Amino acid sequence: MRLVPVTIADVAARAGVSKTTVSRVLNGKGELDSATAARIRDLIAEMGYVPSARAVGLARGRTRIVAMLLPSLNWPWMGEVLQGVVEVVESQGYGLLVFTCTRGDESLRHFASQVSAQSFDGLVVIEPDGTLDYIATLHEQGLPVVLIDDRGHSPRFPSVRSTNHDGARAAAGHLLELGRRRPLIIAGDERFGCVRERLAGFAEAYARAGLTLDAALRLDGDFTYESGRLAARRALEHGLEFDAVFAHNDVMAVAAMQVLRGAGRRIPEDVAVIGFDDLPLAAQADPPLTAVRQPVREMGAAAARALLAHLAGTPLPETPAILPATLTVRASTTG
Repeated sequence: MRLVPVTIADVAARAGVSKTTVSRVLNGKGELDSATAARIRDLIAEMGYVPSARAVGLARGRTRIVAMLLPSLNWPWMGEVLQGVVEVVESQGYGLLVFTCTRGDESLRHFASQVSAQSFDGLVVIEPDGTLDYIATLHEQGLPVVLIDDRGHSPRFPSVRSTNHDGARAAAGHLLELGRRRPLIIAGDERFGCVRERLAGFAEAYARAGLTLDAALRLDGDFTYESGRLAARRALEHGLEFDAVFAHNDVMAVAAMQVLRGAGRRIPEDVAVIGFDDLPLAAQADPPLTAVRQPVREMGAAAARALLAHLAGTPLPETPAILPATLTVRASTTG
């Protein structure tokens, strides 16, 4: 039994022709004697040669592979957005290459080498820190790019984003309906546009209700569990008075809930808690977490659809695709 796959060189050797001639038969290119072409096709069938999609694609000027560039696979919602991309890409017969920047410049050099080698037809990207100008340059040089904009950048090329401002405003509105007037905010890094949008939307709702948020009740985190835990502990140790928590992601919200419950605070009776993203973690928390749902899987799917439509001949959209964030109410606010 032959365990080594049949190659184009094997077919060429059996047929007594060059690999280029076999390639022409596979791709329908060039003038070939009909008897020779028929003999080569018969040998391909007899030997069980299966040309790789990549080899055929390259011969036709297209790989039928798209790439995705990510900061890391460890971000809490990355699996959801990646799944959205995968479902669309696979359904249309494309392959997917995933690149991360976990090794910094070394990772970027490897990615750049694959761009130079034209290893893929287009790119879906969640921007690794400091790469937005580089990605924009790739787009300007002819690489089709769609950004999943999780940071509020509004780039110079096609993007898909969510309504961070409106989602945070909905969270504030829910707390106001519950009579919560002193929310503790555990924010993300304000250098990200999405964080500034969430802060602004939340404050807007309170301002419309005639209330000014206490600046002392804003503590900064970095979207990690540890930063949520430390923020909640700091609030308790400093004796801050608050009747709600709005955390800028689910991970920090769950961490805060655990600290508060450990300190004897009842949720939601004493403190109502809202997160952001609405990952599976939110529904599994104790109590289940009310959260602003950021449609990250749908964002991934929308970015992939736009990119593949472009590769099929449809121009990339000139304006961002905006998917609404919505509030999912659970027991961490309503009991």
